Amino acid sequence: MIRFDVLGDILYRWQDLIWAGVASTLILSIVGSVVGLLLGIPLAYGKLLKIKTYDSPFKRGLKIFIKGFCNIYSTVLRGTPMMVQALIFKFGCQALGLNWGAIQFPSEVLNVFNGWMIAGLIVITFNTAAYMGEVIISGINGIDKGQFEGAKSLGLNSGTTTFSIILPQVIRNSLPTIGNELIVNIKDSSVLNVIAVTELYYRLISIASTTYAFLEAYLILAIIYLIMTMVAGFILKFIERRLDGVKISINPFGRLYRRYSHE
Repeated sequence: MIRFDVLGDILYRWQDLIWAGVASTLILSIVGSVVGLLLGIPLAYGKLLKIKTYDSPFKRGLKIFIKGFCNIYSTVLRGTPMMVQALIFKFGCQALGLNWGAIQFPSEVLNVFNGWMIAGLIVITFNTAAYMGEVIISGINGIDKGQFEGAKSLGLNSGTTTFSIILPQVIRNSLPTIGNELIVNIKDSSVLNVIAVTELYYRLISIASTTYAFLEAYLILAIIYLIMTMVAGFILKFIERRLDGVKISINPFGRLYRRYSHE
């Protein structure tokens, strides 16, 4: 049976920790998604490299290395759980003498930013880049080949064609999938608690262990995650429709006004 008085008490007494957890989760998911997308673009182009017969031996070898690295990176990062990647990263760094827990900031910057947060950002960013690379590849393959030929006939070099013509279309067409990766990161950031990243899940578990109100704490956790993913989905849908040139009004009576004003 849910004890609503306990639930309200948790929200009131531990609100600072909860808000800090929300901030941590949003930082991890947003930064991880944005930087992961930026890293995913060269990763995608690396996988799409074409080795031509007239390439010099050095250029051929370089292309083979880049293409092989990108394929291995994508396969390994997408084929293993992020939790396992985080643990390997943590203990691998410790083996090299780098302890992320020893990195401290004044007051840990509002109880959110510390050494483990940096480690978590690195893990989630490189994990996301592998998935974003596949999204970009799908987007590039969906572009009409005639656009490449048209750009070439206009004398545009490959860099101008990529950044001015191809990538804007790829990002626009892939926006729903990119947004889905953001929503996935909001939820999957919870696994980073295994390396002591103090995100939302970590903080609610700590509160539950202190109050022994596990059901209430988990319920709050689920509701907050649901709210964050719903808001993210709404914002992404808003951006997508705006890019399509659809005018959106947040006035709930706007549609009724427009309907009856034309009668």
